[in-house]
Amino acid sequence: MKNILSAAAATALTLVLTGPAFAGALDEPTIAPAPAAPPPAPVYTGGNWTGFYAGAQIGNLDADGESGLAGNSGDDTTYGLHAGYNYDFGSWVVGGELDYDDASVDLSPVGASIDSVWRAKLRGGYDFGRTLLYATAGLAEVDTSVGSDTGDFYGVGVSYKATEQFIVSGEYLMHDFSDIGGNSGFDAEADTFTIRASWQF
Repeated sequence: MKNILSAAAATALTLVLTGPAFAGALDEPTIAPAPAAPPPAPVYTGGNWTGFYAGAQIGNLDADGESGLAGNSGDDTTYGLHAGYNYDFGSWVVGGELDYDDASVDLSPVGASIDSVWRAKLRGGYDFGRTLLYATAGLAEVDTSVGSDTGDFYGVGVSYKATEQFIVSGEYLMHDFSDIGGNSGFDAEADTFTIRASWQF
């Protein structure tokens, strides 16, 4: 009888001592929340061309004489500045621009030279986001060694926004001038191609 009572007492004592451990094991484990992921860095996708811009360009002017100077031609490097304003309507962009090219193009064999070209432009194009494909036309004033003349021009260009403010462009223009310097009989056609870098404000 004593052995039975001793065994029962030992069993009861074991249950009392191990009870809290079993009770704790039934609790749900606590899991710390995962740290929040940092927000992704903003990526510039372009698409807003509205604003003033200004910059510089380098290019080539290729001129051909006409009428009494048929067969006279020349080409050389040009350097210039430009400034303008664009307005972005969503899919379409329109704007205006003034630009100036310094040139030193000799038209051999007559010895005449083209010294500079001023332009007043209207521009319109399609907004592809970072890329703007546009057409342009307007009036140009050419200054030469035999006088000056105002003619017209037209052309196309493409601009790319490397950043929200920095723009690189390529532009091709065709010009037509007649009777440069008054009664000189000096008519000329000129093509220009320029690479441009602009800053949008």
